Order: sequence, then C-alpha cells, then structure tokens
Amino acid sequence: MESWAEMLTEFQDKIIACTLTDEEMARKFDTGYGGTEGLPFTAWSEDWVYFPGVYDGSEWIARAPRKICDHSCRHVGD
Repeated sequence: MESWAEMLTEFQDKIIACTLTDEEMARKFDTGYGGTEGLPFTAWSEDWVYFPGVYDGSEWIARAPRKICDHSCRHVGD
C-alpha cells in the first residue's frame, strides 16, 4: 500500500499546486496489478507536471516538463 504523496517524495520536488487535497493525496491504495485504485490527479511544480500512469492496474506517477524544452517523454503505460 502506498499513496500518491509518498510516491511524489521520490522526485524531491516542491509541489506548488494539485487537483487533490492533502488528505486525498495521502490516501493509501494498492499500486500493484489489478484494478486502478488511485484517484486521478494533476500536480505542478516549477519545472514538471505530474499525473498518474497505469498499465494493467499497476500504478505510478509519470511526469512531463512544464516548459517547452527538448525532453522527450516515454509512452505512459509502457
């Protein structure tokens, strides 16, 4: 069991806005394979936009640059 808030700490980035409350971000769920359990969200830092990634029910946090740059993003769910 893990929460979006716990997963975001891996990026060591300061979140400046999020579509979920702190309580919703702290809600633990099973990130393993099966059904999607994490709440949908978008979170912004100064340099990145964070959002859920999922493949076959396994969930994680994906991110994309907030500003135009030459960074290519992988397929979400790949």
